[in-house]
Amino acid sequence: MSSIMRTNPQCIELQVDLHETAKVSVSNKKRWHFAFATIYCSRAFLICPFKKKEIINKITPPNEISSNWRKISHDPSSRIVIDVVQKHPVFPDSDQPILTNLVKEKSLNQLDKLGGVEGICTSLKTNQQNGINDTNQEDILSRHEAFGMNTYQKPPTKSFFHFVWEALRDPTILILLVCAALSLGFGMKEDGPKEGWYDGGSIFVAVFLVISVSAISNFRQSRQFDKLSKVSNNIQVEVVRNGRRQQISIFEIVVGDVVCLKIGDQVPADGLFIDGHSLQVDESSMTGESEHVEIDQIMNPFLFSGTKVADGYAKMLVTSVGMNTTWGEMMSSISGDSDEQTPLQARLNKLTSSIGKVGLLVAFLVLSVLLVRYFTGNTEDENGNKEFKGSKTKVDDVINAMVGIIAAAVTIVVVAIPEGLPLAVTLTLAYSMKRMMADQAMVRKLSACETMGSATTICTDKTGTLTLNQMKVTKFWQGKELIEGSNYTLISSIVLELFHQGISLNTTGSVYKSTLPGTNLEFSGSPTEKAILSWAVLELNMDTDTVKRDCNIVLVEAFNSEKKRSGVLVKKVEDGTRHVHWKGAAEMILALCSHYYDLEGNVKALNDHKRAEFDQIIQGMAASSLRCIAFAHKHVSKSENIGEAHKKIEENGLTLLGLVGLKDPCRPGVKKAVEDCQYAGVNIKMITGDNIFTAKAIATECGILSPNEEVNDGSVVEGVEFRNYTEEERMEKVEKICVMARSSPFDKLLMVQCLKKKGHVVAVTGDGTNDAPALKEADIGLAMGIQGTEVAKESSDIVILDDNFASVATVLRWGRCVYNNIQKFIQFQLTVNVAALTINFVAAVSAGEVPLTAVQLLWVNLIMDTLGALALATEKPTKDLMDKRPMGRTEPLISNIMWRNLLAQALYQIAILLTLQFRGESILGISQKVNDTMIFNTFVLCQVFNEFNARKLEKKNVFKGIHRNKLFMGIIGITIVLQVVMVEFLKKFADTERLNWGQWGVCIGIAAASWPIGCLVKFLPVPEKPLLSYLNLKNLKRTSWRKLSYWSHEIDLWFRIPSISFEVDEFNLFLVIILMYLAKDFLKLHEVACKVAKVPGASAEEGKWKPHGLDIFKLNFDGQILIAKRGQGRVLWLESVEELV
Repeated sequence: MSSIMRTNPQCIELQVDLHETAKVSVSNKKRWHFAFATIYCSRAFLICPFKKKEIINKITPPNEISSNWRKISHDPSSRIVIDVVQKHPVFPDSDQPILTNLVKEKSLNQLDKLGGVEGICTSLKTNQQNGINDTNQEDILSRHEAFGMNTYQKPPTKSFFHFVWEALRDPTILILLVCAALSLGFGMKEDGPKEGWYDGGSIFVAVFLVISVSAISNFRQSRQFDKLSKVSNNIQVEVVRNGRRQQISIFEIVVGDVVCLKIGDQVPADGLFIDGHSLQVDESSMTGESEHVEIDQIMNPFLFSGTKVADGYAKMLVTSVGMNTTWGEMMSSISGDSDEQTPLQARLNKLTSSIGKVGLLVAFLVLSVLLVRYFTGNTEDENGNKEFKGSKTKVDDVINAMVGIIAAAVTIVVVAIPEGLPLAVTLTLAYSMKRMMADQAMVRKLSACETMGSATTICTDKTGTLTLNQMKVTKFWQGKELIEGSNYTLISSIVLELFHQGISLNTTGSVYKSTLPGTNLEFSGSPTEKAILSWAVLELNMDTDTVKRDCNIVLVEAFNSEKKRSGVLVKKVEDGTRHVHWKGAAEMILALCSHYYDLEGNVKALNDHKRAEFDQIIQGMAASSLRCIAFAHKHVSKSENIGEAHKKIEENGLTLLGLVGLKDPCRPGVKKAVEDCQYAGVNIKMITGDNIFTAKAIATECGILSPNEEVNDGSVVEGVEFRNYTEEERMEKVEKICVMARSSPFDKLLMVQCLKKKGHVVAVTGDGTNDAPALKEADIGLAMGIQGTEVAKESSDIVILDDNFASVATVLRWGRCVYNNIQKFIQFQLTVNVAALTINFVAAVSAGEVPLTAVQLLWVNLIMDTLGALALATEKPTKDLMDKRPMGRTEPLISNIMWRNLLAQALYQIAILLTLQFRGESILGISQKVNDTMIFNTFVLCQVFNEFNARKLEKKNVFKGIHRNKLFMGIIGITIVLQVVMVEFLKKFADTERLNWGQWGVCIGIAAASWPIGCLVKFLPVPEKPLLSYLNLKNLKRTSWRKLSYWSHEIDLWFRIPSISFEVDEFNLFLVIILMYLAKDFLKLHEVACKVAKVPGASAEEGKWKPHGLDIFKLNFDGQILIAKRGQGRVLWLESVEELV
């Protein structure tokens, strides 16, 4: 044997010969080969000159030394690196590079050389049916050592210093640092190092604090997002180990694992097809081709990591994991850094830019005024002398004064620009994401957090979302006979055998029987499959192993949500006869049947009368909230085997075997969650694949429909009916629909599109692969974490981890909380901005000096931006949030309520602080230095007290629930302690004087007055609509009654009133409409509306309405009020008047 490396003439030639007749054992021979190769390759590496080399020939037979040769060209003088790889002792017959290239190149020839899938299973010590042995941890560790783990290298995350650098790059911070350096230099030159460093050093320390706090906050949020990203990538995969199906993390997959794949799954690693049916894979993520690729055992058994199963099911053998897969290589090169900007962040950036421009203008004016006053000799130093005396003034003094003026102007810009807004958004999003994870909701896209707060309609699935998804067979009809108790023995043996075939062969589930004594049977698969399998095994005494031995599967048509059925063509081993078995939605299977089996096993014709009887049976089970599944069979003759070639199973002329009813109870608390959403003004629509009777029963049980609601009033439709509407009919009826039964994924997509056209913000739940288009189309896609496929999850914005509708309601509450927290912080920050800018500008123009120094303003900026964002952005959601209507897409970020609150506080602070600025010394009898300190102290304490006011935008009691927010109280405490330290102990740093107890009392008293002011101002009513709306109302008043009559057929308004109906004349009706439009307080609206309409039996007391009972009415412009339905939910919101205008 020889291993030869030839190079160009400047290099040596290496040849290793072992005499063919040498008497050595196989193991020793391999060791000698390895030793020789190592020695000579090392020599070649050492003596070969560093010039460009070329490998001419490389001979490496499979039974000889395995060497990896690769060229590395870091510079023109490249080197040859030779890695000699010793085979793993546990898997000596498996070579990872060969396995990797086998799948990557789709090499059928190489697969044949390795002995096919069976040969590779043998070399990997894997059983095709039972998988690997997971009880032997050493085996798992050996596979990790030999083939690697199923993880990929990620680009390094941003370090803490990256965020420090980002903060330092802020232009205003850079200008402040330059000013600080100049101030430090001139100060030390003027007053010496001992005293002269205070001004410049103080600015340096203040800037350092601002940068540090900002960088720490951003760094922590970045780490939080990384953690959530890891959780979202942790997919659960079904594998077979020790013959038992089990769910494991995708990161625990090892080479040699047998993985079970079904529709919607992500292929977790590179591998080979073992067995399965109708498997089609979407490889667009790898190749960009949208066409699905068919996978089979002969032509194309290769499966790539990261691809998605589009149809069918199969088992695969894992051959490469992690970085040895193409997907791993690709993902490792993709940066995990996401610069996703949510819509709210985009709006805040605009707001920040606008405020920043105002701040720049004010700073420029202050700078101009101060410079003019300085150079005209209108400013004095501490001793009362003019600061500028023309040519007599030293250059150093002029520059020092200029630096101070510029620093003051720049500091105003720093305070004016609300840099805390983006931080507040990041904080509240990160905080809400973390808490939502604890509340069983994993956010995949940041924008979904805030968009969910604006949702007006939620389209939800039934199974697993409104129900528990814990299926159990509770009814069984064989023929027209209901089989109960132990009556299964009455069933004919022929029918029983066919049932066994249809259940055990036409399924994606499995039954595991442990060899250990005292262990129960384990059923795997979907909840429906598990329920039917457990019922057949435990009640019908079905033995799946025996049935599978007696029959061979020829062809399979997998279940999907469009066909709502699955079929299988089987061949009996004993006599070669072929049988078709279908299973699926009862009425759909029944439509394919021409005969049925009775209890004795006789085949009877299914005429119209008999078919109507079976329809009644199905409807009866559906009305009891049961899911109805039918089983049908057909014996196929040789002449009918034509469909096999076309991969289509015969589906006409079937014989009905029987019907089963599966009970899936509603989730506890789902009715309360539905009512909460309805009360919050959000419509709930149930979209399900079940028949119309089951759907109506479940919707009634969950509170989506009222018990006495009629099916034919348009609130309940079937998918095919909705699909066949014209575009105009769909747009007209879509809002009235509460339940859509027998719907396809296309129907769900169609409904979402219609609702969005009507102006709704739509959230949609989905779990199947075919739900992906609707999830993408919706404003918020909510995928199910347990039953949801990976395709559905990747198309979604939020994953509901427990598949519970109550978690959807929680997400809605958190969405509103995010928006509300941002509004709180905006109100708080703008109050500081308005007050600080006004005070500094007025003082600079009138007195020629700014009362708040650069260091003091930087301290205020720290309180306002970072600590304020931490305090207000981490408030938890409250029940009050669900009392409001959904926030529209175009609603202003700063509402009228916020303007009222912030202007009241800002005006109070401006008035008090300017009074102290101009009259403080005379009123309080204090020195100028103490007065300046009191202005600074009062200003900071006003912000501390105002932080409490900002907690509640509308509620007068701002202390409600404050004990539960420990972070808020902690930040308030820290702020107060640091303020005391600033005033009392850092006099030179902050340019302050120590205050006595009386002066502290005055400061606290002035600041505390913001609480009663905040409470009183909330009594002032504010219009919620913009000014243009009032102009529109004027136009409405001028509108002719004839035109109003025309509109009456177009628009309906919904509102909540007492359970009485009455006639109103045109004038009274007009007043009711106007009042409805203006009034947001429904109680007052009811009172006024009833007074206007002169309703008998109605009474109003202290503004609270006391009705006989509450119902939801539909007000039609024709002049009548008609009862629509009874319920506890608040009415749908009054947006239609805008259309009327």
